[in-house]
Order: sequence, then structure tokens, then C-alpha cells
Amino acid sequence: MKKVVLALSGGVDSAIAAHLLQKEGFQVHGLNLLTWGADDQRERVQEIADNLSFPVDFLDVREAFRNQVVQPFIDAYLDGLTPSPCVFCNRQIKWSAILQKADEIEAEFVATGHYARLKIAENGLSEIWKAADLAKDQSYMLTFLTQSMLRRSLLPLGEYTKPQIRQLAVDIGLAVSDQPDSQDLCFLACTDYRDFLRQHAEQAPLPGPIYHVDGRLLGQHQGLAFYTIGQRKGLPSSTEALYVTEKRTADNSLIVGFLKDLGATTFLVDQVNWISGQAPEKEIELDVKIRYKALPVVAQLKPQSDTRVLVTADQPLRDITPGQIAAFYHGEQLMGGGVIIDPATTLTEHEL
Repeated sequence: MKKVVLALSGGVDSAIAAHLLQKEGFQVHGLNLLTWGADDQRERVQEIADNLSFPVDFLDVREAFRNQVVQPFIDAYLDGLTPSPCVFCNRQIKWSAILQKADEIEAEFVATGHYARLKIAENGLSEIWKAADLAKDQSYMLTFLTQSMLRRSLLPLGEYTKPQIRQLAVDIGLAVSDQPDSQDLCFLACTDYRDFLRQHAEQAPLPGPIYHVDGRLLGQHQGLAFYTIGQRKGLPSSTEALYVTEKRTADNSLIVGFLKDLGATTFLVDQVNWISGQAPEKEIELDVKIRYKALPVVAQLKPQSDTRVLVTADQPLRDITPGQIAAFYHGEQLMGGGVIIDPATTLTEHEL
């Protein structure tokens, strides 16, 4: 019987992932990761493992999580960026931990409860595809996974909808069948990220001026970290709605404008991970998502290096936000992605 190490969170998704793996004949070994705060999920996780009759280990990764996920999250906001910590956590914390555990117990595979599909191409490479339930698809969150990780990975929920998963939990009598989905970053615990920064950042974000794109001084902001591109809330009153168009860290100023002033078609993406492990040699056309919940848009991708591309969308995008992840798709297949680092206004002539 083949063994698989499953990341077991205590929620309905990972619980049913375990059940589905068992139905396929796998010997499941659960691994629960304590990433932040108190271990308040342990009892629920153990109950799931006991109900489904498989062993589970508990691993405290709080120090690594703090250093590799939370501190970069804080630093990014203080640098005027809007980070996507879950994408990095999947590669640096979750997959790292379950693969290490798999090696320890000589398990061939690892698994999670993500809604996405894995396929093996004719050339033997692993591919990531969107979930059957597009409303629940989490392929975007797997953007930074590598071939060495994917070739040992299983995603049992990829062909299911969330209602089907909940019904399966009811059918087998799991108490987590009606547990609500988590909506926030795990370490925020329903706390506004601004309050989290105030509590955990060594240096508080500094107030500074708010300028209109035409140069007029409109007021004071409370700290660049508390704003994001496209934001309307918390800005000075105006006869026409104002939006954040730029966070200028050089002089700690917040730039705002009207809707017509927002958006661009061209931006840079850095730290690009290509799922195949091979960067394209020439310009290609793909669909691009600039946020987890954003609709994909057609764009031209011009390689600048193996890990950097220039993206030119076929239509203006309002919320191009440095620090967010841009994910590249060919239809429903995730091709790769990276970190947005520059709006069009900062591109050099060479990069264009």
C-alpha cells in the first residue's frame, strides 16, 4: 500500500482529502502544522484522524513561519508593497514540511486539500490545472511550486465542488461538515492587517502627505502600509471619488487621482517561477491574473530573463499592485507566475 503524507488543517477540505485518498487505497499519515499563536486546532485535528483511523503528527513551525512568511509580510507593507504571503507559505513552509515528513517515513507522496488539479504531460512533466469548481479554484496559490514538489504531490479535491465535499463529510459523519471556510490569512485571525502591523511591526508606519496626481496637497495619510492601489476608503473628500494610484516610498507620499487616472497596461513581474521549470525563449500570449480573485486578461509576456517578464495586457488594469502575485495561464493550465514589482510609469526604455 502506497503511503501519503497529508497536510491536515482540521477543516473539512483536508479531512475529505484524507477520506478520498483512503478510498483510492493510500495509507494516509496526517501532519498538522502549528504556524502561529496557540495550538487550538489540535483536538479537532486528532478527532478527524481518529474518526478516519490514520495517524497524525503535530509539528511546531512557528519560528520558521515567523521568519519566512510573517516578517516578509510586515517588511513588504512597510516598503510600500501589498504582499501575497500564502503563495510563499505553500512552497517554503507547507510543502517543505510534508515532503520532509514523507522522506522520514518513506512515503512516496504528499497531499493537501487545495482545489486544483494535477496532470502528467506526455513529456513526463507535472502540470497544474484549475479546479473543476472554478468558483473555488486555488491553483493561483500554487504558483511557486516546482517540479520536484509536484511530481510527488496529490490534490484529491480537484475534481469536486465545495458542496460535494461538504456532502461527503455529512455522509461519513464528520463533525467538520458545516465548518465555515477560513476567509483571512491564518495569522491575522480576523484582525485587520493594519492592526496587525501596529502590533507586530518594530517600526510603526510613518504619516505623510497625500498628493493629487496634478501635484496638489490634499491632506495627510496615516502610513503607506495602510493603503493599497485602487483603494477609495480613508481618502480626503472630493466632488469626484478619489483612488490610490501610487505609493511613493522615496518621499513617503500617497498619490491619489480620479478613476480615469487609475490603471495601466504594462508592468514587470519578477521572481517568476515557471511550472515546467523552463522559461519561454520568446514573447508569448497568455492569460494573466493580477490578484487571487481577479478575472484573467489576455496579455503579451516578453521575457527579460529566466525570472523576469514584461507583461502588456490587451486592456487597462486598474489594480496593478506591486507585491501581489501575477499568475500566468494558458486556458485552465497554470503556466507560472511571479511578483509584480513595477507599474508602467517606472519601466526603463531598455525594459520596454
